[in-house]
Amino acid sequence: MDKRVAAHQAERGEDWQTIEEPIMIHETIDKASTTADVILVDCLTLWTSNLLFAEYDEPRIIQAIFLLTGALEKSLCPVFLVSNEVGYGIVPENSLARQFRDMAGLVNQKIAAMANRVILTVAGIEVPIKPSEKFNPIKSL
Repeated sequence: MDKRVAAHQAERGEDWQTIEEPIMIHETIDKASTTADVILVDCLTLWTSNLLFAEYDEPRIIQAIFLLTGALEKSLCPVFLVSNEVGYGIVPENSLARQFRDMAGLVNQKIAAMANRVILTVAGIEVPIKPSEKFNPIKSL
């Protein structure tokens, strides 16, 4: 895995900056958008896991989503967000897995609702979910 990570990092070039922020991604977007050409958030599913690990309950997760959407709306550069669809499988047996699935779904729904473009990728094929007539990458998902 270390070799794979190193290979991906080498492909990015010197202009690529990686910021690892587990919880406060809205603050990172606010700050980085003043100098970045584009921001890639990878990924909202991991962010949801981090929120749950930090013992955020649903109201706090909703507040975190609100802060994120605010940062996306104010961003001075395009922001692309990556997430996983976790609702296609069976209902998880344990409560933590069900909570994760529900919160990941909530995050995806709230972000997709404010995005002007949403694309589901299945087997490497892009499936437009929410296309816009005029593409604005600042609000893309």
